[in-house]
Amino acid sequence: MSAPNKIAHIGIAVKSLEKTLPFYTEQLGLELVGTEIVESEQVQVAFLKIGESHIELLEPLSDESPIAKFMEKRGEGIHHIAFDVDDVAGRLATLKEQGVPLIHEIPKAGAHDALIGFLHPKAANGVLYELCQYPKES
Repeated sequence: MSAPNKIAHIGIAVKSLEKTLPFYTEQLGLELVGTEIVESEQVQVAFLKIGESHIELLEPLSDESPIAKFMEKRGEGIHHIAFDVDDVAGRLATLKEQGVPLIHEIPKAGAHDALIGFLHPKAANGVLYELCQYPKES
């Protein structure tokens, strides 16, 4: 299995995009690429460009959202690191065969029409990693 292509984004859990975005855009000078609702995760996300990667701000849309549950335990802050990969389904299958604990054994829909899958934080010393496969640009 080859290494991931790059860090796609760093996910940061926030209570309010409206209150948080000005720090990133005005104080840090990052470009807001866009916002989107990801129904499968019950979150609204805002993507901010930084070099080849992005910061992904995640605001929960319900108390049942995984982000809301995360913030109940840990508060706002870094939630996950996402890797850009070419074959998320193949990687998840290989990792499962290798005994790596997974949250998703098969890919699901994520932001920007990506296929995503999360590794369980137990697999990486408490760090939550996301694998993202983005649609090929034509």
